[in-house]
Amino acid sequence: MRTLGLAVCLLLASSAVAQEPAPASPAAQPPAQQKQSHPVPHPPERPQQQEDDSAATFKVNVKLVNVFTTVTDANGAPVGGLKKEDFKIYEDGVQQNIAVFARESALPLSIILGLDASLSTRKDLPLEIESAKRFSRAILRPQDGLSVMEFSEIVKEVVPFTSDERRIEQGITRIQSAGATALYDAIFLGASALEKRKGRKVMVLITDGGDTMSQTSYQESLRAAQISETILYAIIMVPIEANAGRDLGGEHALIQMATDTGGKYYYATSINQLDRAFRQISEELRTQYLIAYYPPKKSSEEYRRIKVEVDPAAANLAPGTGLHVSHRTGYYTGSIE
Repeated sequence: MRTLGLAVCLLLASSAVAQEPAPASPAAQPPAQQKQSHPVPHPPERPQQQEDDSAATFKVNVKLVNVFTTVTDANGAPVGGLKKEDFKIYEDGVQQNIAVFARESALPLSIILGLDASLSTRKDLPLEIESAKRFSRAILRPQDGLSVMEFSEIVKEVVPFTSDERRIEQGITRIQSAGATALYDAIFLGASALEKRKGRKVMVLITDGGDTMSQTSYQESLRAAQISETILYAIIMVPIEANAGRDLGGEHALIQMATDTGGKYYYATSINQLDRAFRQISEELRTQYLIAYYPPKKSSEEYRRIKVEVDPAAANLAPGTGLHVSHRTGYYTGSIE
């Protein structure tokens, strides 16, 4: 079985943001992967923890359950201006007291931008690259960090976390198509890199949804995303309108993962649709809410389900008009293994 080569490098990269870092020193490569400059061990191996010296100063109380929440109206537009009393939150069906409530536009963002560089997306890759550049320019602030990752048959970090737009664009431009698709490995390794970051953690993937050779399973990658509090946004590139030639099972799995982590999914067949998806992601990230509570005492390894409700009247909506509330559907209290 082919050895991946990426988790250590991703985690090391998480301590490199905010300052103008020098290019990462290349690490030893397995013989079959000499062309990769950022190697990674097999995903299920726990990466060594590194101290995060990012400029982000926000610190999360580890005793609190943090639920980043987005509220949109029937047209998909984000709803801002809501207050603490407009929300109710439940764990395993039992209402919890909200200990912390905040509007999250000011919190630092850690974003992994992952591009599917497998041969199945070769035709769309130039469009993905140009749209990804525009997204990075629009979303980044000095306190944020963005890391660029490409995945084909291996997962490679192209740019470690940084707010340097020029460095990000140069890295995105270097991405080239090659090989099969290790989508779930990319999600697992990206979540591992985000686990020790501060503030909000987001992964944006541009892919056709297919996975052809990951060593990590769907459940392992979803668990890693939930433990790290990663919000996953999936932009699914549709090669053709008809079902023939599409990996519908992979698309549906990715859609479910985005939903379970509090993110969303988008379909795109053109550069305009790609840009529209990135704009909607940017708008949502600027209007998120943080709802946090102290959980009841239970077994430390138990999976716990979360539900957030909002009173439609609080958003001054007409009778019968619904709201859509996006948040992670549950959490584990363990760590990524």
